[in-house]
Amino acid sequence: MVISMDEALGEMQLTTLADLSTRERQLHRRKAPSDDRYCVEILRRALVGQSDEAWTILQQCFSETIRNWIRGHPSSDVALLRDSEENYIAQTFSRFWYAVRDQRLEFTSLYAALRYLHATLNGIMMDTLRYHLRERSREVPFPEPGCSQEPIAEDSMNSRSIWNSIQLLLPDERERRLAYLLYYCGLKPRDIVMRCSGEFDDVKEIYRLNHNIVERLRRNRDRLRHVLDSDE
Repeated sequence: MVISMDEALGEMQLTTLADLSTRERQLHRRKAPSDDRYCVEILRRALVGQSDEAWTILQQCFSETIRNWIRGHPSSDVALLRDSEENYIAQTFSRFWYAVRDQRLEFTSLYAALRYLHATLNGIMMDTLRYHLRERSREVPFPEPGCSQEPIAEDSMNSRSIWNSIQLLLPDERERRLAYLLYYCGLKPRDIVMRCSGEFDDVKEIYRLNHNIVERLRRNRDRLRHVLDSDE
């Protein structure tokens, strides 16, 4: 009787999977041929099988990866003034767990899982930037659904200066609009779809555009830090 690779993976001990996963990720970092099926099996047991032991191993495997993402994020200086790296890592895993559970997601590759985990961290870090901006402003009126013009707000000069500077880092008009709604007005993606349905079709579109926003800010992290530091 021939046992398939999937069957063999399903029978492996978690400690063996963890060791093999670590070895393969080291190969991947060295840009050598690697096999991500061991990591994917740990993911499956943690998220689908809801194994506490697998979830613990998963966190051990990826905590350092998340830590590196935090340190490389364009708003890390601001975020780390408000909370520790360990808490951001814990928040990332927690939000990742609930998102995967609620949406019943399954990952067939390590790349897909890491991309989703990275997006989860970005959401948390950008929430911090949103709070940083809102803390410096008065409450602004919410734009009506389909409204394309920015509402005139009697906000503080510091807040307006920060926002104007960030807009310069976002040349795309739709990205500027979404950044305004997400980070200045403090809205959630589903709220934006409901209230601005004429501008944004669905939550997936917002996530896609937000990914572009984050990447643009990442590429301009030095300018962003200068903007935020000058307001302190």
